[in-house]
Amino acid sequence: MKKSRNRFSADKNKKIKKMVDVFTIDTNDTLLSCLISRLPQKSRSTLKAVLRDRQVSVDGIPVTKFDHDLIPGQRLEVRWDRSAPQQKSHGLKIIYEDQDLIVIDKPSGLLTIATDKEKRNTAYSFLSDYVKKMDPENKIFIIHRLDRETSGLLMFAKNKTVKQQIQETWTSTISQRTYIAVVEGEVKKTEGTVTSWLTESKAFIVYSSQNQKLGRKAITHYKKIRGNSEFSLLQINLETGRKHQIRVHMQDINHPILGDKKYGSGLNPIRRIGLHSQVLAFTHPRTGEACRFETPIPEKFWKLFSSRKKSKK
Repeated sequence: MKKSRNRFSADKNKKIKKMVDVFTIDTNDTLLSCLISRLPQKSRSTLKAVLRDRQVSVDGIPVTKFDHDLIPGQRLEVRWDRSAPQQKSHGLKIIYEDQDLIVIDKPSGLLTIATDKEKRNTAYSFLSDYVKKMDPENKIFIIHRLDRETSGLLMFAKNKTVKQQIQETWTSTISQRTYIAVVEGEVKKTEGTVTSWLTESKAFIVYSSQNQKLGRKAITHYKKIRGNSEFSLLQINLETGRKHQIRVHMQDINHPILGDKKYGSGLNPIRRIGLHSQVLAFTHPRTGEACRFETPIPEKFWKLFSSRKKSKK
């Protein structure tokens, strides 16, 4: 392994103090082993501490696992100043990040990408700013989208190759997409499947039909988690991923998603659409590793089923 450069923080009247060590990896190794061999002047406990405190990064990404595998060509950085600011992405919660992918927990109300009316306040724009802070040449690529009012797991690629690979092998790469939905009314069936063919109008409204010649086939599986006389909490698994698929299929069974005025809802006690992307599982396009991420069901959803709940229009 060869040392590429050191960065310094200095004062004219003070001794120069090294703040960051940067190395280029030239052999396969594990992270702690590499740190011990390259920084023999540092104690093992010190090196474990900088790992624990997220002061070690590989290719610009903080890593805390002692046994993280390193490969030739990677850039290893050890930051000794604990008070140095961490990279932020406009408050977006990053669930997972590596050299190829970023998975976030998108809040309700945030666009995935720009529209004619909104250019900057989007997940794409925030993440683009975030990766460019590490390197101005870095880019972000959209793999899939969530509607503005839908919260939950959303994945982006860091390079065009990974984006295309996932999109072109979507069915085999994505093993699970689970949503949580609050719908109007008491769903009687404990579980069910909705199948129809979807087509979009010029007004951007998606219509459902049993005519196989009209649109693209969409399959949605649902299971009731909780319910009362006013609302039902459903776990929804997608077999296909069409635009507005869940929203249209819930309208098809006469239980529109809460707050979804566009597809038949007349109530909005939680002041948002009751749809959350809870689970995303896939095969990593580079490593072949099985990846699975899960986020909690929003507290606003649970409160609708508490004994003290009072619904409001």
